[in-house]
Amino acid sequence: MKHLISVEVENRFGVLARITTLFSARGFNIDSLTVGETEDPTISRITMVVPGDDQLIEQVIKQLRKLIDVIKVVDLTQKETITRELVMVRVSARGRDRDEIMRLVEIFRARIVDVHSGSFTIEITGTEEKINGILTLLRPFGVKKLLRTGKIAMVREEKV
Repeated sequence: MKHLISVEVENRFGVLARITTLFSARGFNIDSLTVGETEDPTISRITMVVPGDDQLIEQVIKQLRKLIDVIKVVDLTQKETITRELVMVRVSARGRDRDEIMRLVEIFRARIVDVHSGSFTIEITGTEEKINGILTLLRPFGVKKLLRTGKIAMVREEKV
């Protein structure tokens, strides 16, 4: 099972290196990792997708909480969250394929951000399912380059 873990840390030099060293020293893998400043510029949020069973994740969380610069660690896996990823993909686009690719981009609410005589560069944001869906449809045209961010997540506000 993949777990979605959010870690708030002091926004200081070397914090990310200490966290990734913790993972590699214990043989834990990270499927995706994103880091960014929060609403407070002295705090950064790290969002990780980590494969493993509940026991492994519990161990990971305990190890993270021991690090000095770590403020808060939350396993978001069972929480109701809003998740997004960003992908930029360059696909071959010649002749009649161009119209079909533009239709796919419109259907998936993506954006063409660069046009070349033989290719389009497309920006896609959304859930993992949405991104995988459009990528499946774009692959037959010929994917020249693919860049994918890690997942970001925010817990939904509780209803009043």
